[in-house]
Amino acid sequence: MGNGIRLTVVTMLLVVAPVMLRAEESGIVVDSSKKSIRIPAKVAPRKLEHLKEVYPLEVIAGWGHPKGKKAHETVFTIEAKPSEVHQALEKLGLTPGKPHRGEGGPGTGPEIALFAEWKSDDGSVKRMGIDKLVVDPKTKKPLPRSVKFRFTGSALSQPDPTKPEKLYGADLSGTLIALFPVTDETVLQTNLTMKEEKYLKLDTNRMLLPAEGTSVTLILEVPGS
Repeated sequence: MGNGIRLTVVTMLLVVAPVMLRAEESGIVVDSSKKSIRIPAKVAPRKLEHLKEVYPLEVIAGWGHPKGKKAHETVFTIEAKPSEVHQALEKLGLTPGKPHRGEGGPGTGPEIALFAEWKSDDGSVKRMGIDKLVVDPKTKKPLPRSVKFRFTGSALSQPDPTKPEKLYGADLSGTLIALFPVTDETVLQTNLTMKEEKYLKLDTNRMLLPAEGTSVTLILEVPGS
């Protein structure tokens, strides 16, 4: 009977305790109880040395230069493989929709809330929604609240046209979160289309975002959880 009681207690602990999974190499942490994913990142440079111009933002997060195809147009850089984030979102019970590229669209999929978290100079932890960290430099207004991020999943890509093998496209582009459907090789897209891309030229909010190179944590959450 004593063994039965101990077994029951252990079973209860397994059910009640939050499930947290960590990808050791990338540092991704999945918290099933909070329906959230934490991804190590850094504030990206807005200008790369080999480029003459500073380009408007097209993505929120992706690999840095030289691996990332959008390293010159991103807010944050990451080291994790985009497919690892895809798998983490599926562990939260989400099913990807469908990405879109070019005119028309947008892509489809379950909504995801995005935040960034970092330590300030006084040691306190700051947490802000991604919408506040991206602004229209002309109006100084943040990303409209009507903009939603969606788990679209990535299109597959055939890197070698002479071989039938197709790979997860975002693992080739290095793009994790796209603002506009300039690429479908990404894990998340917004509900913005190429119509908005023509006039909505975005930049980072330097009044709120920490200095370039600062370590931050990207947080992906299921809204309402």
